Amino acid sequence: MTSERDEETVRRYVESLALVLAQIGMQRMAARVFAALMTTDEGQLTAGELATQLSVSPAAISGAVRYLEQVGMVTKIREPGERRDHYRLYDDLWFATFLKRDRLLTVWHDATEEGIDALGPDSPAGKRLTDMRDFLAFMLKEVNELFARWHEYREKQS
Repeated sequence: MTSERDEETVRRYVESLALVLAQIGMQRMAARVFAALMTTDEGQLTAGELATQLSVSPAAISGAVRYLEQVGMVTKIREPGERRDHYRLYDDLWFATFLKRDRLLTVWHDATEEGIDALGPDSPAGKRLTDMRDFLAFMLKEVNELFARWHEYREKQS
């Protein structure tokens, strides 16, 4: 079942998520492109579609997708019979690229909750964000336990 999307709410969420990602260290335009890809039901867009959606030049998109490809968050694909490249999200690989500290995970988790509300939990993008939220909640728990074990280990080594 696909829910109705309020495109203005989704647009605001893309910018909100991009701002959070930029605050935790991602390049601003790359963060906007990544957020735009996350909120598409298909999980992929062409450079032209990204430029139109984000109201930026194709050159800005080119630099952003090059960065996202380098850090392993998106891949470039070409649909059969098409001449344009599409940029697609990797399934789960990108989660590992941002796991710096539990505080950052908390901010990201909270931003994801907002997106689920904006997109609707039954849409493909909403389900993708729900998976991201659930993964981040799991990681927060595991990271805290890992830090505790690390401190115990270090104390034993001293």
